[in-house]
Amino acid sequence: MPPENSAVPLVRGLRSRRAAVRAVALVTAVAGTAALLGGCAEAGAPQGAGHASAVTGPEQLWPDHKPAPPSSPPPGGEESPQPLTALPRVPSGDIRKVSARSVLLAQIDADKRRDIEVFEQDEERTIRACAGRPGPRSCPVRAPEYHDLTGDGKDELIVGIDSADHLLITYAYTLKNGVVNSILDATSYPQSVEVADRKLVFHEPGDAPGYESRTVYAWDARHQRMTIEDVGYARRIPSPATPSGG
Repeated sequence: MPPENSAVPLVRGLRSRRAAVRAVALVTAVAGTAALLGGCAEAGAPQGAGHASAVTGPEQLWPDHKPAPPSSPPPGGEESPQPLTALPRVPSGDIRKVSARSVLLAQIDADKRRDIEVFEQDEERTIRACAGRPGPRSCPVRAPEYHDLTGDGKDELIVGIDSADHLLITYAYTLKNGVVNSILDATSYPQSVEVADRKLVFHEPGDAPGYESRTVYAWDARHQRMTIEDVGYARRIPSPATPSGG
């Protein structure tokens, strides 16, 4: 049998543990009181970070300097049509009365006046030499197309040029008060181009085999030019097979 006083260390140990528990409880209570005094009554609520600096209002730097004037849209942008004023007026309203060659060369000259170099010098020389007889493989200018893109019942002129790196540059033109206006300049690597419901649709190869990207340009009456209406990515629809005779 252990001696009677053998329980003293156990009692002392229990007392010391209870004292430690009471000390922890006291610290916890003090911390909780501080939190309540700080306005944080709920668990997880934001804790105070001490004294906050006073909030100051905005202060303008260099107030004596005048603000810069508002910038205007860059030439050739998508905000407005670009008139080709070097071309003669067409009172009849029929754009077919203007040669596609003269329109294309006027476009190149207008771009150069705005410091826009679309074609390399060799390409430009070739275009100027063959634009009057487009279509052959030796000429990068495609045969002109005429379709109603604005919905006014009159045709617009569509011109395509193949660049040396297989990039297709497409222009579209309409007549406005007898003046030829550029309403589209688009670049693409298309597999095909089509007109559907007065919209120009460019089909380009997709990143994944069997898929294609599609960009749709439609007439924007507000800006008086063709703008992008939709860009999509979908599985390529194979062309219908040509039936063989027999």
